[in-house]
Amino acid sequence: MSASALSSIDRTTARHVVAASFLGWMLDACDFFIVLFTLDNVAHSFSTSLEAVLLAPTLTLITRPVGAFLCGRAADKYGRKPVLIGTITVYSLIEVLSAFAPTLTIFLVLRALFGIALGGEWGVGTSLIMESVPPSWRGTASGILQAGYPAGYLLASLMFLLLPVLGWRGLFILGGGAVVSAIYIWLAVPESPDWLARQAQGAEAEHQPGMLEVVRQNMALCVFAVVLMAAFNFMSHGSQDLYPKVFLALERHVPPSSITSLAVLYNLAAIAGGVVFGVLSQRIGRQYSIALAALLTLPILPLWTLPHSVIWLGVGAVCIQFCIQGAWGVVPAYLSELSPASVRATFPGLAYQCGNLIAASNALLQTRLAAWMGVGLAPALMLTVGMAALTVLVLTLLNARLHPQSTLG
Repeated sequence: MSASALSSIDRTTARHVVAASFLGWMLDACDFFIVLFTLDNVAHSFSTSLEAVLLAPTLTLITRPVGAFLCGRAADKYGRKPVLIGTITVYSLIEVLSAFAPTLTIFLVLRALFGIALGGEWGVGTSLIMESVPPSWRGTASGILQAGYPAGYLLASLMFLLLPVLGWRGLFILGGGAVVSAIYIWLAVPESPDWLARQAQGAEAEHQPGMLEVVRQNMALCVFAVVLMAAFNFMSHGSQDLYPKVFLALERHVPPSSITSLAVLYNLAAIAGGVVFGVLSQRIGRQYSIALAALLTLPILPLWTLPHSVIWLGVGAVCIQFCIQGAWGVVPAYLSELSPASVRATFPGLAYQCGNLIAASNALLQTRLAAWMGVGLAPALMLTVGMAALTVLVLTLLNARLHPQSTLG
């Protein structure tokens, strides 16, 4: 990033950018997790099976790359701020409309459309924050931004307490309040100074390479980023999607109040992990910080799933989410620093969401793997998350050896 671009934004404004990006991602994640917390309630409402409703989060994951590409390209061309505001407004509206879906088919269509808006938010928000903060802030800002995801999970788990009062439809309407983050961005957040500086170059900026040209010139980088993010998403969704409602409630018979308490604890740990490893990445490098978090995940897997005691399950969940979301806390800075400047709103988000696309079958894969093994969900959870963590560890260390970390510029 140029010195002139950095000088155009003060530290107070940079804090607004960090806060707004965190808020947008947190409320986005909250809206996604509301579905996972109410799977059986939605199934009962539409008189269908739990497996049929599991198509909702799957469709959301499948359509996210579409949003990452469309919104990313729009943000690279028209600016980060207006596209981010539009994306948040759209997903908030769809969340409310989902509450009024009269049939399962319409509900699933709306969740697919929600995935497009959700997929666009992360990449655009990441480019805005990484281009707007001083270089010394990037590791911390990355951890704070990504902490919005477990914070959204935490918020959804607290909102779930209102289910007996509001019903699942009421929770979806409440989730539409995410539009407040769009208002905050409109009022308090300026456009990315780096994007403005490149636009000021005029005709010279028109010759910057587009996404297709970037892919052709950086095929190995693109494949690496997508495979890495697929492993990241299997690690994250593999440890979260079925854990509260299916594993804890239906298999371990943990009461709802205890599930809520566990969700609060392990999401607080996840938020802390994202910030800790994000800050650590500023000292030891992005790739080594990710690798360390992935390595620490592996020995925790038995503690996370095998106990029948709620206390020990809680200890395992806290530890594993601290490590998994700790690794995730480095991702926004890592992908932004790998990305060519002309596609910085598109490349990180598209890599992330293409990885999500590959991992979209996670919930169905885990349930079918558990049925095939015939010994409960615990081995399936450990196998998917363990393989994903090992893949993240190997890929990041391999890339650290072959390609020293680049910097955002």
